[in-house]
Amino acid sequence: MNLSWRNMDRATLDAAYSNGNPPADFETRSAAFYALHSGDFDVRYGAAPRERFDFFPVVSGHPSIAPTFVFVHGGYWQSCDKELCAFVAQGPLARGMNVVVAEYTLAPTASMTQIVSEIGRLLDFLVEQGHTTLILGGHSAGGHLTAMHRYHPAVKYALPVSGLFDLEPISAGRLNDKLGLSAEEIARFSPMRHIGCGAPMVVSVGDAELPELVRHSHDYAHACADAGEHVSYFPIPGADHFSILYDLADPEGVQLKALAQLMQG
Repeated sequence: MNLSWRNMDRATLDAAYSNGNPPADFETRSAAFYALHSGDFDVRYGAAPRERFDFFPVVSGHPSIAPTFVFVHGGYWQSCDKELCAFVAQGPLARGMNVVVAEYTLAPTASMTQIVSEIGRLLDFLVEQGHTTLILGGHSAGGHLTAMHRYHPAVKYALPVSGLFDLEPISAGRLNDKLGLSAEEIARFSPMRHIGCGAPMVVSVGDAELPELVRHSHDYAHACADAGEHVSYFPIPGADHFSILYDLADPEGVQLKALAQLMQG
């Protein structure tokens, strides 16, 4: 594992994880997507206010037999919501999948333990509702949550996008001010430390992202491959931490093409 972050002072480490804010275009694209697509909105999967999701049934085909793509948003576990990122559903929908765009309780209201638990509860709820073939994907913090749950029995494929796979460097900077990660949580919820038999994966990251973000995906994908896991690593040319989602929203984008190839065997 590359531990070069240990040589950074606090200011350098904070800058190494400072992605800025999502572009305003996210909101515009998502609003347009909602205007054009019907579905079930704000479906509850738990008691907490943010334990909810939007469900978009497959455009062509029967929802009950189509696989369901579950998208978990990013925001370093402490910002963002499903409405901002809903536009990404366009790609999987066009590829013949139902799409769930999910939300979860944010830090500091929720601990990492609670956040991870909520996504597990979401997956269990979807199975109870008849969605037994799940493709779990997520961006940034959502990529971390994807990796944490690729062992769920209903998750057949996983697509962590620009994910965070080791919580220790996160705990050493300002991102931890709201997260308040404990040593136990760092050990328990760092996917890099728990590589085992799980769903086949496409691990993607923008090749124009911050080096630390690229490192997370590169090191995790290669560690999984070294452990004999079925994983493909895709640096997306020219993509930064946010524009990589434009590729995911494109049914002919690199990520969904790689996922389709994975699903075809």
